[in-house]
Amino acid sequence: MRARQAADMRRTTGALGILVLAAVLAACNAQNGGGAGAPPGAGGPGAAGPVEDGTIEMKAQAVPQTAELPGRVLASATAEIRPQGNGVVRRIDFEEGRPGKAGAVLFHPDHRSFRAAYAASAAALSKAGASPAGAQATFDRQQKLASTNAVSQQALDEARTAMLQANADVEAAKADLQAAQINLDNTQITAPIDGFIGTAAVSVGSLVTQNQTTAMATIRKIDPVNVDLVDTSANLLRIREQVSAGKLGRPEQGPPKARLTLENGAAYGSTGTVSIFTVDVSESTGTFTIRASFPNGDGILLPGMFVRASVDLGEMPHAFLVPQRAVQRSATGEPIAYVVSAEGKAEERKLVTSGARGNDWIVTEGIADGDRLIVDGFQKFSAGATVSPVAATIDADGVVEQTLQPAAAPAGAEATK
Repeated sequence: MRARQAADMRRTTGALGILVLAAVLAACNAQNGGGAGAPPGAGGPGAAGPVEDGTIEMKAQAVPQTAELPGRVLASATAEIRPQGNGVVRRIDFEEGRPGKAGAVLFHPDHRSFRAAYAASAAALSKAGASPAGAQATFDRQQKLASTNAVSQQALDEARTAMLQANADVEAAKADLQAAQINLDNTQITAPIDGFIGTAAVSVGSLVTQNQTTAMATIRKIDPVNVDLVDTSANLLRIREQVSAGKLGRPEQGPPKARLTLENGAAYGSTGTVSIFTVDVSESTGTFTIRASFPNGDGILLPGMFVRASVDLGEMPHAFLVPQRAVQRSATGEPIAYVVSAEGKAEERKLVTSGARGNDWIVTEGIADGDRLIVDGFQKFSAGATVSPVAATIDADGVVEQTLQPAAAPAGAEATK
């Protein structure tokens, strides 16, 4: 009985101790302000005061506008070598994969039949050349006789016709000889352009025929090269609107410049120029083609390579480079950022962006000169909260470095308490 009473007394004493401890904690909390549930920097009763946040001062500047476009490398000129006559290949005079000059002989088909045809045409010209002199003499005699009515007019007309026919035969024979010479020359197949010669599709002893569908070899000129880039018609309309509104201008005359990034991520050393804009839009993809030309003396760019190009569109005279870490997305997906207002509060701004440059967004609307943009400490405040701006810098990798002293407030602004 006594043991049970002792256990009940211990339980009662423990419960009273818990109640006393809870009362003491509640009293301490009330004495300290009781604002544990208020967000940092919210400014409610018992708040800890303004929170420090890293800021940078925004300044408008002229920002180059570029377009990042995918593309493929193309040879600036391509020639497929085909025979212009029938014959058996007797000799090949080039090294596959090596550069060649225009006019260099590549293939030597059998030319004996063409040489014989040339000789026959030359003989026919010689034969025809003997007739005009006799025809001319006959016509002259008939003309003298006709003046004394010794011969009829018909005889004079026949002499004139024979003379003209002889002269025409000579001209025809000359044309035949010229055609035979062309056919003979075509038996030596030459390179029409400078460039690299690919693999030969025929070998010595192969029969080639005029107008065959298979090319004997292909020559590609790769210095310079062309790069065909693809962009959407929607982007084209957007750029035209920016130019019309004065938001985008060209600081210099001449064709736009372009720079390449290779498939391995390396930057191509030479700058190219845009040479052609197509005037039609693909009905299936809604895109149009931009062609740029690049020097390629080292042969780094090869036809068929996939590249990315940065094309200079112009310059935005009044834009802001906003670090990407300072830009967030609203519930509706719009880009937003926070600046320190004149009252020392975090003010939300909706932004209008126009592409990116490195680790920065290019902002055309939503930021003003002199704004103190918050770039760090977003977890410490909400919109409208009182903040204490601290000057910060951002390195090339996007890392924020803050000073130990709060940033000076702009002229005319109230000091933050």
